[in-house]
Amino acid sequence: MNQEKIGRFIAECRKKKGFTQASLAEQIGVTDRAVSKWETGRSLPDAGIMLELTDLLGITVNELLSGENLEKERYKEMAENNLIELKKQEELSNKRLLNMEVVIGIIGVAALAATLFTALYAEELRMPLRIGLGVAGGLIFVFAMHFALVIEREAGYYECPDCGNRYVPELSAVYLAPHIGRTRKMRCPKCGKRCWQKKVLTR
Repeated sequence: MNQEKIGRFIAECRKKKGFTQASLAEQIGVTDRAVSKWETGRSLPDAGIMLELTDLLGITVNELLSGENLEKERYKEMAENNLIELKKQEELSNKRLLNMEVVIGIIGVAALAATLFTALYAEELRMPLRIGLGVAGGLIFVFAMHFALVIEREAGYYECPDCGNRYVPELSAVYLAPHIGRTRKMRCPKCGKRCWQKKVLTR
């Protein structure tokens, strides 16, 4: 997916419709800086606003992702290519998020270990300071684990092995579920069965 080509196409369609960057941004509830980033190929519009954007520009989502107006005979081929590319980008984005989860988890564990070690073995520290260090390390650990779980929940989906349903669970379900790595025992919202569900990166 060529972001620069898509950006040029957005700019061309915007000008044809008589929008400035600012007026287009106002119509879809983003900043003109966001529109500028799309048009220079530095980013793509979020999936949540693509339909609104394409309606305003008078094009289809498939044409937007192709960066050109499509003839009927090429439409199906480009739709399939764009779908494959979107799945690849979703997978890459979710991998990055899960890597970030690991980093946050390591930071949380390291902070807890460092503060506890200091509190226990630094003889020159008085007891209130030792307790304070232990509490601070514990708080950092708890916050790190919370953010790691939030990231794990939002990156990709959990797949039910019984019905094949892929879904994003409630955060409370992720918190309370027994787990081995990123495989968690949860109740599937579709079939209602409680089973071990693996993390997958795309639908």
